[in-house]
Formats: sequence, structure tokens, C-alpha cells
Amino acid sequence: MVKVHTTEELIDILAAEHEACLRGERLNLSANPYIGNIAVDSLLKPDAMQRFSAYQDFKSAIHQYQQDHGVSGIIWRELTLKGQTLHYPQVHERLIALERDLETLRQAKPRILEFWERVTPEMDLYLSVNQGKDYEPLTLAEVSALIPRTDWANIWKWENQTFLEVVLQLGWGQPHDANYRRGSLAAGSEYIHGVPVGCQPIG
Repeated sequence: MVKVHTTEELIDILAAEHEACLRGERLNLSANPYIGNIAVDSLLKPDAMQRFSAYQDFKSAIHQYQQDHGVSGIIWRELTLKGQTLHYPQVHERLIALERDLETLRQAKPRILEFWERVTPEMDLYLSVNQGKDYEPLTLAEVSALIPRTDWANIWKWENQTFLEVVLQLGWGQPHDANYRRGSLAAGSEYIHGVPVGCQPIG
């Protein structure tokens, strides 16, 4: 019987392949960055495009392997804030979600939202706009209006001795695609930033 790689093994394999591509040990020689404009083409580096393309091809093969062998893309995270701890599922950034993974994310959404509500009282809320370059103030009522239109939630924090930012991602569709799209019909996400009163988001 052929051994099927685990989620953790696929993550390690992708990390090693990414490093190999960065070192130039993997190239997709058919990848051509040139667009036919001499001024622009002179600035482009073919080997960088070939390394990037080689990694993307390998990653696509791993995603197909996941589907063929039913290998989950979920890893479990733990987040502690204000003395409270949340244990929750997240699809690894280099993997895709299987249909059962999406169901796991949907089931975890209420628990993540409850935790977010407990750790962000009296914080100023902002919606990330313009591809994350700007932020618009947001009310709790506006957040509540976003929630039913999304399938799953993700959460993380930036924290130091003087500052805390809590980011809530509300998404739909494939998380791998939703991280880079906003407003797409198939996959996308909205990012809500909670920061101390009077502060602005930093990331």
C-alpha cells in the first residue's frame, strides 16, 4: 500500500521546495516575463520569474495530491488574549481546503466570533479597504451585517508591551484564494481590525 503524506509532511515538502526555488535550484524554463516593451523588459529578471513559476507549478501539484488522496489542509492554532485561549482550525497558507475542511471552518466560525467579541470590547474597529492600504471606521452593527454574508472566520493578533491589534478575517470560498481577493464571487474576505481607542491599525 502506497504511503499517503500527512498535512504536516506536505507543509514541510512545500517549505523545502520553496527554499530550493529561491536558491535557483528549480526553474521553469518556459516561463517568460517579457512583455515586448524594451524599457520594461530590461528591468525584468527571467530567472526570478522562472523560480516563481517553478514553485507555483509544484504547489499546484501538491494541491492536486491533496484532492486525490484526501489530505486535509487544516492546521490547529491556539491564540491567547486577555487571559482567554482559543483553539481553532485554520487552512495553512500553502495548502487548499478540502470540502470537509470548509465544513470544519464553518462549524468553528461561531466560536471564533464569540472569542473576538470577548477580547475586543471598547476597541476601535476598522475595515481594511483599497487592498489593505487604507482603513475605514466600522461599527459593531456594520460588522454584524458582514457576518451572515461570509462562511468562515480567522483571527490573529499583533501585540507588544504598548499596543494590541486584533484582526478578524471573515471569508468565503477557498481560503487559499480568499487571502488575496476581496469581493470575488468565488472566494474573498474582509479584514476587521480592532485597535485601542484613538489608535490606527498597523497591518
